[in-house]
Amino acid sequence: MLLANDRAAVVGGENRVCYTAISRGPLPTVVPNRLLAEERRRKVLEILENEGRVTVADLVRDFGVSSVTLRADLDVLAKSGALVRSHGGAVRRLDPVQDYSVAFKESIHHAEKVRIGQAAAALIQPGQTVILDSGSTTLHVARHIKQQKPKGLTAITNAINVAQELADVPNLSLIMIGGLLRQISGSFVGPQAERMLAALHADHLFLGADGLDLEVGLTTPDILEAQLNSIMIQVSNQVTVVADSSKIGRRSLSSIGKISAIHRLITDQSIDPAIAEAIRAKGLELVIV
Repeated sequence: MLLANDRAAVVGGENRVCYTAISRGPLPTVVPNRLLAEERRRKVLEILENEGRVTVADLVRDFGVSSVTLRADLDVLAKSGALVRSHGGAVRRLDPVQDYSVAFKESIHHAEKVRIGQAAAALIQPGQTVILDSGSTTLHVARHIKQQKPKGLTAITNAINVAQELADVPNLSLIMIGGLLRQISGSFVGPQAERMLAALHADHLFLGADGLDLEVGLTTPDILEAQLNSIMIQVSNQVTVVADSSKIGRRSLSSIGKISAIHRLITDQSIDPAIAEAIRAKGLELVIV
């Protein structure tokens, strides 16, 4: 590249000008840092479609705007249903009939699940026997149980991560349901798990679900998980469903039980007011946190 400010040289006594090439390296890619909000959000969705997930840090780098602006963009897109907010970013909308790993589920709606877990654990009384099913929200119930350290509690679970969380809690008896391991959820299911659970009894079940529909009831992607969850309901005096608002109104593949089988739903403040009213009309206790 010949630049106007390159130095001239006199060659052979003649006033001939030659230019010294200066290596500048490749020019950086310039991204407009003041895209209109709608255009920026459209580009975010394009990235999400191609890559499956985005982080606020990457978007700040790509668009040259503040993290506050990008978080606001993601919140707007999440409210419209275009994406799902995750811890530090966002992911594509989830397919209700597809199973996802617990680690992935824990990264989405994280703050809501923490609040739901705290509210659920507060319901537990000393000396009770409780069942915690597998899932990212029930994991937060277990974490708050660990913090509260209720006396004389017996906890039953089929989830490896829940069992690990509660294994060293003082004055707590832990019963681990065995069977066929589902690696994606880290939970045990199958005939052995069902027989073992059917011989037990609990005061309170804390149940997660991938879908809660007023007509269909509770649903989950895996058939064996659904069958075990149904038995959990049968052997429990009280059933509290712990589910963030993204699960409300959704239907997944396998039926766990009807709405009439549960006593209480704990969810977050983003639940649709009309759906909340319909849930109360069904006679359920609705706790919004």
